[in-house]
Amino acid sequence: MNAPAHRFEAQAKLPDLDTILPGLTEAFADTAAQHDREASFPADNFRRLHAANLLALTAPARLGGLEADLPTALKVVSAVARGEPATALVLVMQYLFHASVEGRSGWPEHLKQRVIGEAIEHGALINALRVEPDLGTPARGGLPATIARRTPEGWRISGRKIYSTGSTNLTWFVVWARSDDAEPLVGGWLVRADSPGVVIEETWDHLGLRASASHDVVFEDVLVPLDHALDPQPVGAPPPYPASFAAWSAVLTSAIYDAVARAARDWLVEFLANRKPANLGATLSTLPRFQEAVGEIDGLLLSNRVLLDTAARGEVDGVEASLVKHLVTENAITVVEKALKLTGNPGLTRLNPLERHHRDVLCGRVHTPQADVVLTSAGRAAFASPAASGVAR
Repeated sequence: MNAPAHRFEAQAKLPDLDTILPGLTEAFADTAAQHDREASFPADNFRRLHAANLLALTAPARLGGLEADLPTALKVVSAVARGEPATALVLVMQYLFHASVEGRSGWPEHLKQRVIGEAIEHGALINALRVEPDLGTPARGGLPATIARRTPEGWRISGRKIYSTGSTNLTWFVVWARSDDAEPLVGGWLVRADSPGVVIEETWDHLGLRASASHDVVFEDVLVPLDHALDPQPVGAPPPYPASFAAWSAVLTSAIYDAVARAARDWLVEFLANRKPANLGATLSTLPRFQEAVGEIDGLLLSNRVLLDTAARGEVDGVEASLVKHLVTENAITVVEKALKLTGNPGLTRLNPLERHHRDVLCGRVHTPQADVVLTSAGRAAFASPAASGVAR
């Protein structure tokens, strides 16, 4: 299973995003409704992203990537999500791993070269498989039930992962598991998706992001080389990824749902500008109450843009980054709900995209960190601050 390491010279300079992104948004939007109805993975979208040299956007330059910064990744993710958000979610997972690979000491050099090299050459995708049926999200604590057994020929991995975004089209899984040691190590094991013993059960039948192929993945005694244990650590050890990972994750994840809200807003404006009830004799856009409502929507989206841009520039700390994720997501949901309230039956009709945007935007709440964790952490930070120990005046 050990393949020769890939070696690549740095790619050409960053593509002209202002030229190519509008076309990608439009193309992805054209097929979004079909993928939603069929719950089919948008593989053509990733072929387009690969052809545009955007699948290794955040990978290190020394490995052939473009090493783009967070504001650039934000720009790409926003454009992709405005067209089709499930595509953007898979892309965000790719960007997070590529951007953090240099800061993960547990990754052998040849594996870094191979994972990034295959993304550049073949459009290979990677994602972490962490959630389990009994455990739920690992962010809330607990040990994974997935076991990695150390054997003379390598690690043998057995277990089940759920909500495995992109499952059917990933090349690499980073499987969160625990070793079979008396005092287990917990971490990620790198597994090729085509390894013997990997079984994908197509269980994903969700309200939103239906095109994400977030199926169950079952590992039945899957063999991986010993050096594919990337960063196993004792239980309770600090996470192996760099501190900047939190801001990248918060910004790019919430940007997906901000983009969904912007697509909903654009549809709403067009609908109001063209809807001319016979009893009114003018378009709905001429009525002050609709103008006021759209103004409120644009205010929420302006707040989102300021929050995302500020966080992407690195001007927030870890607690604030989580708050950005929460606030942007909730603002996005509010935007789409306001649009639905204004449109009535047309907004809920499957012929129109607004009901799909509503289903998709609700998925923003399930991503780690979730609202209760974010707000509790922010509250604790406030009470731990020097100001909290002063005397109230």
